[in-house]
Amino acid sequence: MTIATFNANSVRARLGIIQEWLERVRPDVLSLQETKVRDEDFPVDLFESLGYQVVFRGQKKYNGVAVATRLSLTHVRRALSDESADEEARFVSCRVGEIPLVNVYVPQGRAVGTEPFDKKLRWLRSLLGHVKETYDPDSPLVITGDFNVARDSRDVYDPEGLEGQVCLHPDERKILERFFDWGLADVLRELEPAGGHYTFWDYRIPNALKRNLGWRIDYILATAPLAATCRRAYIDTDARALEKPSDHTFLVAEFQTGS
Repeated sequence: MTIATFNANSVRARLGIIQEWLERVRPDVLSLQETKVRDEDFPVDLFESLGYQVVFRGQKKYNGVAVATRLSLTHVRRALSDESADEEARFVSCRVGEIPLVNVYVPQGRAVGTEPFDKKLRWLRSLLGHVKETYDPDSPLVITGDFNVARDSRDVYDPEGLEGQVCLHPDERKILERFFDWGLADVLRELEPAGGHYTFWDYRIPNALKRNLGWRIDYILATAPLAATCRRAYIDTDARALEKPSDHTFLVAEFQTGS
């Protein structure tokens, strides 16, 4: 079972990249974040033409999440707290085959000490609470998405210069670690413990990809029963080098399961 995650930074702007990637890699599941499109405008036909069912929740110009799968798709939930239309489109969960999957786009936080940063911490705590209340660490579960948090110094290009800033602040990293304390494993880190493996390169930094000035803020997390079957996890940096790319790229994990 191959699961991938990708912050598209506009699914419609990146549709050609996504189509080519799905045709070439054929993952069982692709989670998307920052789709930036209203539900009525989501490109369902493209995914269905490639053999994927897709569930999504979006809003105009901002946020948005989706899960596309070649497996059965059931148990859909489109909001973290409730089904309120007022909640930002940052959460979708479902069951793909026999595996529960949660896909998230965590608020970026803007700057430490601001209300958006406090909102980010609250959102992460709410997600943690939902996971603890809904799932069992001894049963299969995958969480994918853009957490907008680098786990530690190995996950940023300039740990000394960036320490304490948004996405590398101790308060958000402490909450992220609580997911691992509960029973989730960071599958890429388990297989690739060294630093320098990034999923995001800021458009504003000249030649960021070539200079590998990046961050690892996108994750595939799995509970122990599933993480134990993960034999390969990798970041597809080639997709970031394409014309008009997202500022993120695809993160992929391959599990040996019955699904």
